[in-house]
Amino acid sequence: MQKSEMSPPELPPASLKDPCYVNAMAHFYRGELGRIMIWRQRLDVTTTWAITSTTTIIGAAFSFKDIPHIIFFFNLALVWIMLWIESRRYRFYDAFRGRVRMLESHFLVPMVSQNPKILDGEWRKLVCEDLIMPSFKITRLEAIGRRLKRNYVFIFAIIMVAWTMKILINAKTPIHSFGAFYDALAVQELPSWLAFSVYVGTIISITGLTFFVARTSSEEVSEFGSGNSSLWRI
Repeated sequence: MQKSEMSPPELPPASLKDPCYVNAMAHFYRGELGRIMIWRQRLDVTTTWAITSTTTIIGAAFSFKDIPHIIFFFNLALVWIMLWIESRRYRFYDAFRGRVRMLESHFLVPMVSQNPKILDGEWRKLVCEDLIMPSFKITRLEAIGRRLKRNYVFIFAIIMVAWTMKILINAKTPIHSFGAFYDALAVQELPSWLAFSVYVGTIISITGLTFFVARTSSEEVSEFGSGNSSLWRI
């Protein structure tokens, strides 16, 4: 038989009793866990920037009466930019988190339960395909909605409350009706309709995205675990 016609020997399937396989998978898990921790820290950085810029602008707006309420336009723009950047970082975090969850479910669980049958399935193939060609697991809209639901909805709520208080405090005449509030939105060359559009549009977009993601997206960690979850209180 010619050498070119010889087929390579088939390797035995990996098992939990193979020390080389277990060692390699343990190091792989540690590496992926470290990677998602780095991306998790990057998420905290953008959130900190959003909170810092918001508190600074709100403090300046209420410290100086001459500052018009349109300063909150700039505040909203900054927070939207931070949310956009954080959603991109969250997609990378979620992509690598998917690998970690795959290893935890199909490698660590059989190790802890001592049940090799749980290793059955095509999870190794999925992990290998993702290593060769990494892909995002969620869309940009879902990433924005998740970060909005977790953190940014509270930041936007604080901005809107502060904006409303600034309008009420600095109004030239007392505001007792919607028409008076609408007129108070005008500042110099800024028409009332533009400020009102930004004001209402922000509320509608934030509320809509938050409820949409809450109804269509699953959480990273479930609110209620299995029936034996109460044992963790011991």
